[in-house]
Amino acid sequence: MSDPVTETSKRIVLPDESTVELLSMSKRDRDAVLTFARALPQEDLLFLRVDLTEESVVDDWIANLDSGHSHSLVAYDEAGIVGYATVHRNPTSWPRHLGEIRVNVSPEYRSRGLGRVLIAQILDLGASLGLRKMTAHMTADQRGAQAAFRRLGFVPEAHLADYVQDRNGVTRDMIIMSFDLDGHTDQAIGTVKL
Repeated sequence: MSDPVTETSKRIVLPDESTVELLSMSKRDRDAVLTFARALPQEDLLFLRVDLTEESVVDDWIANLDSGHSHSLVAYDEAGIVGYATVHRNPTSWPRHLGEIRVNVSPEYRSRGLGRVLIAQILDLGASLGLRKMTAHMTADQRGAQAAFRRLGFVPEAHLADYVQDRNGVTRDMIIMSFDLDGHTDQAIGTVKL
């Protein structure tokens, strides 16, 4: 399945003048994704939907890329991957117009504008795939993530009690936020075109 995102990398200059290379994820990024995930702080790993430190999980992610169920962007600096954003699509009938966004940025790149660039790019990608709405799922105690998504125009849609269980077996409430792609332009969030 063809990917609407170009395979060539794009140099992105962040607000603090640091640069990253942004490109469409493929199987070539497998080991770099594992390295990225294994370097995340333990508290970050608690909230990942799947355990990205496991090879089989990353292999499944790549299979979803190959099938077209997911499209991912990765950001590299000279040391390796420093962030990613994914839109995951459910091909079943009712939710086929929805995409779920998943984004993660290394601690060193937080509050530097990389998350904003990745989200803007993945929203544009979702629109190019014909999606009409994007959702973001997070736990209720991830207040910083909720605030960041609100600043980008996402609105809370649902609060589900004890809906997720973290890696330690603790149940947590889940928040679902959404962004309406109808009428979305790349100027809404300040994206950088690939």
